[in-house]
Amino acid sequence: MDTVIKNLEMDACLKVLGDNYIGRLAFIKSGQPYIIPITYFHDREEDYILSYSSEGVKIEAMRAYDAVAFQVDEVDSIQNWRSVLIHGKFEELEGSTAKLVLHKFAQGVQETISKTGRTSPKFIGDFSSRLSQRKMPIVYRINISEISGKYRNDHQQP
Repeated sequence: MDTVIKNLEMDACLKVLGDNYIGRLAFIKSGQPYIIPITYFHDREEDYILSYSSEGVKIEAMRAYDAVAFQVDEVDSIQNWRSVLIHGKFEELEGSTAKLVLHKFAQGVQETISKTGRTSPKFIGDFSSRLSQRKMPIVYRINISEISGKYRNDHQQP
């Protein structure tokens, strides 16, 4: 049997994004690519990837060069997987907008965890407390310019 990697349809790409909350963010720092895992929420209505962070290398790099990539994978086996790649632009949010988005992010991640039947990670409880702190985390979104996906399923019936 020939191994065939095929393109995911857009609906399948959006399902992968909506069914997960951990992805990998790629950014450029000092001319070098970096890739790190982040917790995210895909806001399907607004078509953004939402996340937050503390100050650090990642935020400094994205402030300097806002073009980023983001990838989410579902891997059942080497013969059965789905992968979605996003290209977009980093946008830092501030003030009341940042607080609203952080709240939406926390609710979205919790709903994603609930609908998939996974155990809620301990950090979820930290989100609401962060909303009332003086020192808010840096809240950002990735404005999506392109979504593409691939999959492999050697066991699929023709």
